[in-house]
Amino acid sequence: ADYVFILDPWWNPAVEQQAIDRTHRIGQDKKVFIYKFIAKDTVEEKILALQNRKKSLARSLITTEESFFKSLSKDDIRDLLK
Repeated sequence: ADYVFILDPWWNPAVEQQAIDRTHRIGQDKKVFIYKFIAKDTVEEKILALQNRKKSLARSLITTEESFFKSLSKDDIRDLLK
């Protein structure tokens, strides 16, 4: 497969990333195209925003110092663990 179509986004961005990574399998020598279908003013748009927030928080956790942990609110930690 060279194409990934995401029609129903997941709350957890790791699930979508796993589907995309399956397309980038060993032996894949073609470009892979990923399409996300998100309609404006829908729950899917809110899920996409939540996914982006989770990805940003996770990246920050991995790449920053201890001071980052002190700056996390309870809501930030709860969002990461959802």
